Amino acid sequence: MIKKKALSLLVVGLLIVGIVAGCQKPGGNATEVGSQSQNSSETAKISFEFWAAPNPTQTAFWKKMANSYMETHENVSIKVNQMPESPSSEAGIQTALASGTAPVMSENISRGFGAQLAKDGAIVPMDEYSQFSEIVKKRHMKKTIEPWEFSDGHQYVIPLYSNAMLFGWRIDILKDLGYSEPPKTYSEIIEFGKKLKEKYPKKFLWANPDLVKSTWWARWFDFFMLYDAASGGNAFIKGEKFVADDQAGIETLSFLDQLEENDLLLTQKAKNPFVTGLSVWATIGPWTFPNWDKKFPDFKYKENYVLTMPPVPDGVEPSQPKTYADTKGLVVYAQSSKEQQKAAMDFAKWVLSNQEHDLQWLKQTNLPPARDDLGTNETFKEFFSKHPALQKYAENIPNAVPPIDNPKTVKLQTILSTEAVNPVVKQKKDPKEAWQDMKQKITGVLAE
Repeated sequence: MIKKKALSLLVVGLLIVGIVAGCQKPGGNATEVGSQSQNSSETAKISFEFWAAPNPTQTAFWKKMANSYMETHENVSIKVNQMPESPSSEAGIQTALASGTAPVMSENISRGFGAQLAKDGAIVPMDEYSQFSEIVKKRHMKKTIEPWEFSDGHQYVIPLYSNAMLFGWRIDILKDLGYSEPPKTYSEIIEFGKKLKEKYPKKFLWANPDLVKSTWWARWFDFFMLYDAASGGNAFIKGEKFVADDQAGIETLSFLDQLEENDLLLTQKAKNPFVTGLSVWATIGPWTFPNWDKKFPDFKYKENYVLTMPPVPDGVEPSQPKTYADTKGLVVYAQSSKEQQKAAMDFAKWVLSNQEHDLQWLKQTNLPPARDDLGTNETFKEFFSKHPALQKYAENIPNAVPPIDNPKTVKLQTILSTEAVNPVVKQKKDPKEAWQDMKQKITGVLAE
């Protein structure tokens, strides 16, 4: 249809220099947003499709941004769709790539999946566009984006949001046991745990059934939080090489081993164990708080719980630990034309260079924008005064380490589970033995 229309326009003498927007995904219910202004005969209208995450609040944000952008960029038409999510958003993107119906740009890309897309040549190096450096500068992302560099030296993903994963502590129970603040080192936690069990035999330090499951992504929210802190943010895998800090890895597994030895882990499923006080320590993401506000309005920050960065092994400085970054970002797909790619990057620069847009994003999604200055920028001060629990996440964005950049992430982290974390927690392997078994298998997979 589009080609026929172009030919007919040429027949009547109208010069069109333009490109075609990416095709709509099959079965989709895309809503085109933007200006209906008539182009002049000398201006090419560039059209491109943007896929938002399968989350209504994120889709609404991008539609609003697209509308606003096109009010002042009449030569650009942006179609915003919610990306398919069945059986997963990653599968939806791969299907679109295989059928040639991928968008020009999308959000919701993790570093691990980005590595797979980059290896397949499906996404372009964003740092080759001038807009990339402008985004990094204007959005104050210098520290945040450093660990996002891929093994080939390029940047394929612009982090959109970053959840610096934190641990929650039941401060009321700590105070009941004589603690004014949470313990910060492994030995301090074990000591606290013994006191907890002595007074409350039926309570546990940490309720985490995923520790005995092979679920690959679960390692982001237990092992990698601890490992990143223990290693000072040292990479686990870089490109096709296993570069993990052996000592930090073994110490992390040894800590899990000690927790199990002292009956401090609950690996059976329990309903709201942290809120009920069955456990006193828990991995907490910022998405937790809206749910708590609705279901447990009397469960208050700094009254019932506090938030901290992960603990560290004895001998490691606890004042500036690292943690895992639950984070996703924007990519540009290689199937699109150079003109579309440039237009998409201009749109991304327009959105991300304005801190008021980041404030709108934060209010609408509760996801912290990936900015070094989020915790200190005056633009966000009022928001955090109303949502104090999120302040700690904002402050630690520069200290958060994104996922590994390897296309075999799922297989590699499954090995981490089955060869190391699971058997150590089940008391079936010594931490050193488990680490070596895992290392050997991962090295073999990387060499394939």
